Amino acid sequence: MDEQINQERLKELLHYDPETGVFKWKIAISYRIRVGDVAGCFDDDGYIKIVMFNKAYRAHRLVWLYVHGKFPEDCMDHINGIKDDNRIINLRAVTHAENNKNLPLRKDNTSGYIGVGWDTGKNKWRVSISNVHYGRFKSKSDAIARAKEVYKKLGYHKNHGKRITANG
Repeated sequence: MDEQINQERLKELLHYDPETGVFKWKIAISYRIRVGDVAGCFDDDGYIKIVMFNKAYRAHRLVWLYVHGKFPEDCMDHINGIKDDNRIINLRAVTHAENNKNLPLRKDNTSGYIGVGWDTGKNKWRVSISNVHYGRFKSKSDAIARAKEVYKKLGYHKNHGKRITANG
């Protein structure tokens, strides 16, 4: 069955708890599913995916459909950066550009702050945001302060560049 999901059908199949962000099955659509089971599993990117009628949906997009009656037009942002926190209060529909203004600190970041890195040629800390250079500094704290100024001026989300842990 190649069925396109809509809000009405989604609500027939799944119950969504906005306090926990968890979907549970209301109907067993396959032999592997029991009524009341938590729906979904993790995909390779760390998001929860739910398969219905041979199509995989990311749970956060289904939340938007469940609550607002339509899929988001562009991207979904997990405000706290935790990819499996699908509470509606943690989700917002954004453009791709807006989504890039709320990124977590990458695991390979060596300075501890997004946009700040060591320039070995100049022996100074440099600030570079979206491929734009914002200066070099003798102290890391001065570089971080400059990066914070730039992010605020450019309208980045307050959580941009935070290290994500299991608890947020």
